[in-house]
Amino acid sequence: MSLEQQTERLLQFTKWLESYGELSYDHQSFFASERTRKIKDFYYRSPLVGTMMVAPIIFCEAFAPWMRTRFWKPQRFPIADAHYAMGFAYLARALGREEYLARAVHFLEVLEQTRCPGFERHGWGYPFHWQTRNGTITAGTPLITTVPYVYEAFQAVYELDGNARWRDILYSTAEHAYHDYRDSETSPEAATCAYTPDPKDLGLVVNASAYRAFLLTRAAQDLDEPRYLEKARRNAQFVLDAQNEDGSWPYATDGVRPFVDHFHTCFVMKALAKMEHLTGEGRFWPALDRGVAYYLNNLFAEDGMPRPFSRKPRLTVYKRELYDIAECINLCVLLRGRYPEMGAKLARVAELDGWHKSDGSFRSRLLLLGWDNVPMHRWAQSQIFRALSLLLLRDTEAAAAVSGKAEKVGER
Repeated sequence: MSLEQQTERLLQFTKWLESYGELSYDHQSFFASERTRKIKDFYYRSPLVGTMMVAPIIFCEAFAPWMRTRFWKPQRFPIADAHYAMGFAYLARALGREEYLARAVHFLEVLEQTRCPGFERHGWGYPFHWQTRNGTITAGTPLITTVPYVYEAFQAVYELDGNARWRDILYSTAEHAYHDYRDSETSPEAATCAYTPDPKDLGLVVNASAYRAFLLTRAAQDLDEPRYLEKARRNAQFVLDAQNEDGSWPYATDGVRPFVDHFHTCFVMKALAKMEHLTGEGRFWPALDRGVAYYLNNLFAEDGMPRPFSRKPRLTVYKRELYDIAECINLCVLLRGRYPEMGAKLARVAELDGWHKSDGSFRSRLLLLGWDNVPMHRWAQSQIFRALSLLLLRDTEAAAAVSGKAEKVGER
């Protein structure tokens, strides 16, 4: 796809976003109300009977996704606002247009207002009560899987405008990540990071430790705070130790959630790749070599598009996921220089055949029958916008570099 075609697709999306608005329904809307959260909790405690109770909801998710509008309300999601801020910052750099920097700043100002209340430092989470296997995570609880995206958003805009206000928030966010999440030692060299600030949270979710390790590594350089690096190193070692013999990563090492899926695998490898780039240590490449081999061989379908799971946790009621596509693009942009196969995957996946709607937005899921066309900012309109904006920026930079070399050759 040419730079002009990439640009046009993104501009269509920005017009759709302006028209649609910044609130949306969500993947979790089916289980956000008190009644459906209780049903989900009962399913976790009594799977046999609970399956019959959740079956009508899962049927709606699989065959009538528009029904989620009857279960809950549209909301604003900080993780989506962070992705939109990054996407507009990348567009501002790629296209040199000040209005996109202004859009990015808008989303940062929203994020300032939607930080989790009751915490000294800056953190962000979900706006709904999230029923998990281990209990309810209440709305407004910071999540280490959200906070790094917000950090990256403020950092991306700070690189453009140098506003000291953003740097202050970067420092507060990094301090939150450093102080407010429990570390649990898994070996003399490694520790797993908790998912939330809850002192009873034992961690063991692999991507949570990967996120925190990256954030603290990045913040150590951005803010000249080397004290962050020890916790980052131990969390990163936990991630390396958690890798399976075949090169995959389980979602968690608790023995209960060993499934392997597409976008969580991308989360882990993105963090390792970014840390390698930041530190130049090289200790992450052996894990990435094995991880990329597994990823390419097991997490793509016959048509070349991302497959949601290689090891499923349960029955899957959809065939393809926009979130997987977005994270695949992000990962391939990071790694295509080292792994040519990732460049080939990127070319196939970024075409988004059948996913781009006439209004400029993207389909959310390919279901067993038909599509889920309900736009969801967190799942994953914002992620695909950020991924495609990053791709445009990198391709624009590459084209400019080639053009510059050609001009120098012509001058000789």
